[in-house]
Amino acid sequence: MFSQRTLPEDVAAVRDEHAPDTLVLDCNRDFETLPVPARDDLALLTDEIRPFSAADEWLPDDAPELLRRFAGTDLVVGMPGDGSVAWTHQTSPPVVFVKARVEGSPEEFIDFLLAEALVEIGLDLPEQFLEFFGERYRKFADVVPLNSGSTYQLAVALCDAYNGLHTREAFTEWRESYPRLFEAWQDAGERIEPRVEGISREIATGRTDFSDATELACSAIKHGIEPPAPFSALDTQAYRHHGVDYAIKWAEKTLNTE
Repeated sequence: MFSQRTLPEDVAAVRDEHAPDTLVLDCNRDFETLPVPARDDLALLTDEIRPFSAADEWLPDDAPELLRRFAGTDLVVGMPGDGSVAWTHQTSPPVVFVKARVEGSPEEFIDFLLAEALVEIGLDLPEQFLEFFGERYRKFADVVPLNSGSTYQLAVALCDAYNGLHTREAFTEWRESYPRLFEAWQDAGERIEPRVEGISREIATGRTDFSDATELACSAIKHGIEPPAPFSALDTQAYRHHGVDYAIKWAEKTLNTE
């Protein structure tokens, strides 16, 4: 199921700089929960597999089933919506997976996603939002007056923004050293920017729900695009520094004053 991916020179340099031990593997099929035969194949390529697990008390009673599997003993790599490139530090060494769904995507964007994953691994950022929120995810869910699916989507977005506040510093330095990757990062941001500008109005008129809007705004933050209020409060050093505490307070304040 897996084969080692040949990296272009600039992505290989990013790996050497940020996460030199990381494996980058092509996958011949898509997955979130890794099937047992594939897990056996992965064991041959890694020194150790240690699935993330969490206590039942971390999850609200209505948590989606995939989240429960991620909190359990299954090896879950990437969640729905995570796209074609996912990474895990549930293995030693860490692994970046390029899933089969990547076929047809522009090579420059794929290479940027690989570089982004390598930077996240090197910075030891949370792999998934449950790792980010930890035992406080139940409190987060309690203060968010949305259904379980929308709460899940909101948590994913907030974790992405938190990671982006850390990774974008590396990306902005690539203009000279890795211009191809820098341009892919910048291009992705430019594609998002027009959609972000009117997002507050779309929420107010009911054309976009809050979780979808947060997902878009947090993606903008990752690409150095400042979102409008109330999402601009996430594009701050305070969020980068305080993390989960800040995310919970922001969600409570924002969603209970609408």
